[in-house]
Amino acid sequence: MFSKRIGIDLGTANSLVYVAGEGVVLNEPTVVAVAIDDNRVVAVGNEAKEMLGRTPGTIMALRPMKEGVIADYVMTEAILAYFISKVCGKSYFFKPEVMVCVPSGVTQVEKRAVLDATLSAGAKVAYLIEEPLAAAIGAKIPIAMPSGNMVVDIGGGSTETAVISLGGVVTHNSVRVGGNKIDEAIAVYMRKKYNLLIGERTAEEIKIKVGSAIKLIPPVKMEVRGRDNVSGLPRTIEISSDEITESIFPVLNAMINGVKGALEQTPPELASDIIDKGIVMAGGTSMLKNLDKLMTNVTGVPCHVAEEALLCTVKGTGVAIENIDLYKRSITKK
Repeated sequence: MFSKRIGIDLGTANSLVYVAGEGVVLNEPTVVAVAIDDNRVVAVGNEAKEMLGRTPGTIMALRPMKEGVIADYVMTEAILAYFISKVCGKSYFFKPEVMVCVPSGVTQVEKRAVLDATLSAGAKVAYLIEEPLAAAIGAKIPIAMPSGNMVVDIGGGSTETAVISLGGVVTHNSVRVGGNKIDEAIAVYMRKKYNLLIGERTAEEIKIKVGSAIKLIPPVKMEVRGRDNVSGLPRTIEISSDEITESIFPVLNAMINGVKGALEQTPPELASDIIDKGIVMAGGTSMLKNLDKLMTNVTGVPCHVAEEALLCTVKGTGVAIENIDLYKRSITKK
């Protein structure tokens, strides 16, 4: 047992790393900055996120994960290698065992891409676990029992809904809509209504400060700075939370339709369990104000956000790699 066991929640927006026996040790944005001339990785994580929208012509900051799956294989490998070396130290003699989360609807090709990238990044053995299953383990749901539990994992790139019973996923539905689409909707609204151009970091800040799934009473106001689309000069305007609620509703509706899709496929016995227990929401985007209330109103099933929603998936991955024999049936190995 000289090699470390590492669980990685490789998200579209943020990546978290869990080390067996230590807990969650890293939480960094999934961003890589690359020098254009020689394709050299300049920065990863927090340092690279600071560069988003601010890079000179010689450097490009990009997100290697799109909608929960690998969009840029080389950069994903670079980010995994960065995490592994940060956890194990620069020169590690024993290669670690690494488990990575993948969305429940991914194809065999996408699974193989993650496994290969993990092994190339320096892992001895690579395991895969489905995101909703990991989120359920992290939210302390007794998944081994013969009763239905529904988990909705809303991340930056996708909304994963799964019904879990007897330690496995019974039905699942994955919609490639998440927190990033909410940010995009806010940016589009600002451009159309106020002729104001804002970057993705500003859009995310607006979402966190005044974004809400249901209109707030009283509304909250916020000042937003950006570039005027007509004059090209910097400008500051004031917006209210009601406008943001209105602008993000189509995106939230797509997420809720994904949850409804999973409920429609659920066997009746498990559906009755879900009505009793409610739906557990995990993932960073589930922390959007009043999203659980909106979900409850639309589906008619009580919804509640798990404790430490952002950490549920990575904690579940960590628990699974610590007790690998218990979860053997639920994981893919290479």
